[in-house]
Amino acid sequence: MAMIRTCVVTKEFEILYDVDLTLVNSPDVSWYWVDFHEPTDEESALLASFFRFHPLAIEDCLEYVQRPKLDFYDRYLFVVLHAIAGMTLEAEEVDLFVGQNFIVSFHKPPIHAVDEVWERLKHEEDIQQGPFHVMYRLIDKLVDDYFPPLYHIEDVLNDLEENTNNEPIHDIIEKVFDIRGDLSKLRRTIVPMRDLLYRIIHSDRLQRMKERQLYFHDIYDHLLKLSEMIETNREITADIRDSYLSLNSNRMNNIMMTFTAITTIFMPLSFIAGIYGMNFDYMPELHWKYGYFVVLAAMAVIGMTMFVWFKRNGWFQLLKSDWAKEERERRQ
Repeated sequence: MAMIRTCVVTKEFEILYDVDLTLVNSPDVSWYWVDFHEPTDEESALLASFFRFHPLAIEDCLEYVQRPKLDFYDRYLFVVLHAIAGMTLEAEEVDLFVGQNFIVSFHKPPIHAVDEVWERLKHEEDIQQGPFHVMYRLIDKLVDDYFPPLYHIEDVLNDLEENTNNEPIHDIIEKVFDIRGDLSKLRRTIVPMRDLLYRIIHSDRLQRMKERQLYFHDIYDHLLKLSEMIETNREITADIRDSYLSLNSNRMNNIMMTFTAITTIFMPLSFIAGIYGMNFDYMPELHWKYGYFVVLAAMAVIGMTMFVWFKRNGWFQLLKSDWAKEERERRQ
């Protein structure tokens, strides 16, 4: 449901929700937060008509989706953040206008992190901190929401490595490529957010945040950890992919060797059967009393001799189904 939510903190640190937008600039107001939650076109127009934000910043809000960034304007900061959209892992944009006594957030889809921080404002500590503390809370919560999908991916990778369910090789390879796609989506969100936090921490123009440097450093450390987890998981997926493709290739070679050995064994037998299947009248062996049994015995001896020779030379491999066991034995 499209709406504009307002939160006003008075100079006596009294918090008021859903007040009229025209009252946010009252002299009794210490600071305020206006949240554009799934706004309509008419509500989006208030960014220019009421708040008088810069047209370029407004354009970035309306053109979906921008890369995470930080822009400086005369009386406010413009920050573009990314949230993770559920299990699809697609990036959802959250835009912030942060001034000395106000913060305006703008997002088209509903964002869980924004709702949670909105409810957290009821705590007196957050009320007294002001707009830049709300900005920190929003970034911190957005980054915290990056962890569950990545932990889920790690659990899936562990299951694929163990392969306790003995899944077929083509199913495992398909899942590995799906995971690599999910990791790429997370990487496109987390790496730009990491660069944004680095800029926030080291910017000389953010004097108001000097006392919050430790807080933003903590978020930056989380993003570094997330980046390392992504790279580690990408390496794991590459190892699993290469290992299973190698095992699959090795098994195919074993199968082809087995089929080749069987075909080779039957070649001389087929040759003998072909000779004695010809309808010539003057073939001496055709008139032997025990010729049939002699030929069968010769064929049996030839077949068994060739089978033993191929067996000793490793041309008949057992087709195992426990891929994880083979992989562990290969690594040892």
